[in-house]
Amino acid sequence: MAAKTGSRRARLVRAPGPIYVDASALARLYLPEAESEALERQVLGRTDLLASDLAVTEVVSAVARRVRDGQLREPQALRVYEALLDDLASGVFLRQDLDSQAHRAAERLLLQRPGPGLRAADALHLALALGAGTRTLLTYDDRLAVAAAASGLHVLAVR
Repeated sequence: MAAKTGSRRARLVRAPGPIYVDASALARLYLPEAESEALERQVLGRTDLLASDLAVTEVVSAVARRVRDGQLREPQALRVYEALLDDLASGVFLRQDLDSQAHRAAERLLLQRPGPGLRAADALHLALALGAGTRTLLTYDDRLAVAAAASGLHVLAVR
């Protein structure tokens, strides 16, 4: 998973699967954060992790931001990007497609939770998780976590 560890895996003990991994969690698997090592230990070995191309694009945006901010060099950024794509291609993550049904479901979620709640990308992640029949959402986004729990999903943020 993380660029430094390749595609090794271990076991997530308590969270019921399948597990949808949003961008905030996916980024922590490829970019060093305080929670990265604990998170990686928990997800390694799972065969029921789902991710979307939306999450991938958001992670690449975070990688590019780190390059712009001088926190990451371009060759490192390319290695992170390639590791993420390799893991997707090899089936480390099952792909959840962002189609028109997911958009309509996200729009309904946004209308159900108006105000300062979900942002569009959060609603898309939640719609993808619900549409895939996942039981757990892995996220570090507080707004998304609240909405996921209100929708009946288990919420996990390994700290």
